[in-house]
Amino acid sequence: MQNIFSQIKGDRAIWAIATLLAIFSFLPVYSAASNLADYGAGKSTFTFFVKHFMHLSLGFAIMFAVHKIPYRYFRGLSMILIPVVLVLLLITILQGSSTSEGTNTSRWINIPVVNMSFQTSTLAAVVLMVYVARYLSKVKDKVVSFKETILPLWVPVFFVLILILPANFSTTAIIFTMVMMLAFIGGYPVKYLLVIIGVGIASLALFVLVAKAFPDAMPNRVDTWMSRIENYTNEADTEADYQIERSKTAIASGGIFGLGPGKSPTKYLLPQSSSDFIFAIIIEEYGLIGGLFLLVLYSWLLFRIVIVSQKSDTIFGKLLVLGVGLPIVFQALINMAVAVELFPVTGQTLPLISSGGTSIWMTCLAIGIILSVSAKREEIKEKEIFEGENPLDILSETI
Repeated sequence: MQNIFSQIKGDRAIWAIATLLAIFSFLPVYSAASNLADYGAGKSTFTFFVKHFMHLSLGFAIMFAVHKIPYRYFRGLSMILIPVVLVLLLITILQGSSTSEGTNTSRWINIPVVNMSFQTSTLAAVVLMVYVARYLSKVKDKVVSFKETILPLWVPVFFVLILILPANFSTTAIIFTMVMMLAFIGGYPVKYLLVIIGVGIASLALFVLVAKAFPDAMPNRVDTWMSRIENYTNEADTEADYQIERSKTAIASGGIFGLGPGKSPTKYLLPQSSSDFIFAIIIEEYGLIGGLFLLVLYSWLLFRIVIVSQKSDTIFGKLLVLGVGLPIVFQALINMAVAVELFPVTGQTLPLISSGGTSIWMTCLAIGIILSVSAKREEIKEKEIFEGENPLDILSETI
């Protein structure tokens, strides 16, 4: 056991936060899985518990493996993987659209050998953020024209977003927002960013018009987006508000201390109770205390992400940490906001808490990249102390 811990590098606080979130997730997932078990063709609740355990185990294995890779290698890997994710996204969108248990299956592709589904947009999001961080670090403190950034930066961003948009508007919006934020932090000219935002809005409007003109091409997707926004802005309760109303009922019944682990009655009524709306189940069972506990953990993660970014030894490292780290916290806040009706329903999971393999794996991949950057900083500090400096100088500074 001691040998295993000695192999763990990087920011210890981030390791602790990820572990605490993973451990905490087991009870609410096990409880909420009762709803899935009732419609799971004979599957027991324990089956979903074991599945969640396997997803987390593989996720932490990914995190451990990735944090051992020197982060400078992610520069080249992002350029190699951008064409790969574009092909995967194209395959995903070409397979057609269908629904299963209330979810749009056109967001996933099936891996033949292991017979597992994989949501390609989550991988594309991580790869794209690494790619954008690579380019921004390359042009940092350089005078660049908008024209020379179109092909190497905005064309890949555009193709990734346009391939995700038909099946998943919320993920597209989050990725676009995160890219804009990273570009702003990376010093990309604001006047060019305003142009990109304008082009993005115009492209979305054009997409909606085309989808409305040819409804058979993308059945129900645009209508779904618009109905969710209309339901959010409409004060009157309708049948379409079923999920959010059940979510608010769960939160209201939880009170300060909750009903207790496994005692949520709403989990049998709330679709996606173990994924999109698990935060409502957590508050119902663990109360306001449980909700604040999660909020503190994600806030602590945000704080450590900023610290690791600031301490990185290169511009690429700083932007890389923010690029893959901020979306994790942003997604968590959106999931919580949806549960309390501060935001329209989006279908975003709660990172490291909700069930679902792809979401867990890609979150662990992103955290592994952050840990790789912080591990490099630790390595530099050790070299400075034990190799790069005169021991007498270190002793005199200590005294």
